[in-house]
Amino acid sequence: MAINLFVGNLPYAMDNDKLSQLFAAAGTVVSAKVISDKYSGRSRGFGFVEMATDEESKKAIEMFNGKDIEGRALVVNEARPREERPQQ
Repeated sequence: MAINLFVGNLPYAMDNDKLSQLFAAAGTVVSAKVISDKYSGRSRGFGFVEMATDEESKKAIEMFNGKDIEGRALVVNEARPREERPQQ
């Protein structure tokens, strides 16, 4: 089973395709999504990547956590389950 990874401190120019290409160096990327603001459409600076296997997920964390991408040190770790929040 694959682990969903949280990727923080992304450069604002990063999009889904670039994120997928970046993490492909660690293995097979099942999905890559940069989270964007629902009003402006601008990147919020973080996203999620799902790798095909646990081993590839661990390799991605080792390869990219703290790695400098366009002047920003990425934060990569295992994503926590989404917490329920009241609708605003």
